[in-house]
Amino acid sequence: MNTFAGRFAQLEETIRQCAAFARDNQRRIHRFYKSDGSVLTETDLEISAQVGQRIAQLFPHDTFICEETPIVRRDESEYTFVLDPIDGTDVYSQGLPSYAVALGILDRDRRPVGAIIAAPRFGIGREDLFISLCPGGALHVDGEVFTSSPDKDRVSQVTMGSTDQARVDFSRFTGKVRTFGSSIIHLVAPVVFSSMQGCVNQPCYVWDIAASHAVLLSQGMDIRYCDGSAFEYTDDFLYEKRKYRMDIYAGTPNGIQEMMTTLPVRG
Repeated sequence: MNTFAGRFAQLEETIRQCAAFARDNQRRIHRFYKSDGSVLTETDLEISAQVGQRIAQLFPHDTFICEETPIVRRDESEYTFVLDPIDGTDVYSQGLPSYAVALGILDRDRRPVGAIIAAPRFGIGREDLFISLCPGGALHVDGEVFTSSPDKDRVSQVTMGSTDQARVDFSRFTGKVRTFGSSIIHLVAPVVFSSMQGCVNQPCYVWDIAASHAVLLSQGMDIRYCDGSAFEYTDDFLYEKRKYRMDIYAGTPNGIQEMMTTLPVRG
């Protein structure tokens, strides 16, 4: 199990266990608030510790970025692991189902190449959703090799962050909008749900996007800023824990162009 694939498999099992822990403890958690007003729970802290320790064991020479713990930065590392212990903590703390444990993997060029996403109460025809992308391997959804649905260029259903609804101009859009409360789920939805084609998401942090970005790229989709420019993993975004600079679109290249016209973000 010393190969990368073998260690990745062990990491998959850790994320599965953490997602089960989150599900089993959801009724008993307490809401706390950080200095910026965002919600924090005991589950966030416990998962941060467990995954951080596991990555230190399995990938001791690589960088680890987590929402709730100090960054472990190694400039010569081959990979950067980015963890959101609970993406959607606010909905999680209220007992709602749309949250996920999300781990993204960036390569030396800061390109998202791997992901493990476990949404224990948000499934496709089942209770849970489990997405896995080993760097260099195929995308797996619920244990099976995944093939994306065709016809993703015409955008008729999008996911959207709750705060974006006040900033987006809907006057030219005739489709449907879904809001779940988790950026990770919003961004991965255009891939895994057959009738969804795009996402509009407000400025968030690297842990809210890295895992889903890898999944999007694996299926020929991408993320662009709302002004059409390329999305970048800059030093301040990665290591200073700052939000990315403006709203983003996610989808196929043609789908993104369509959303820029039909769902423009107000300045």
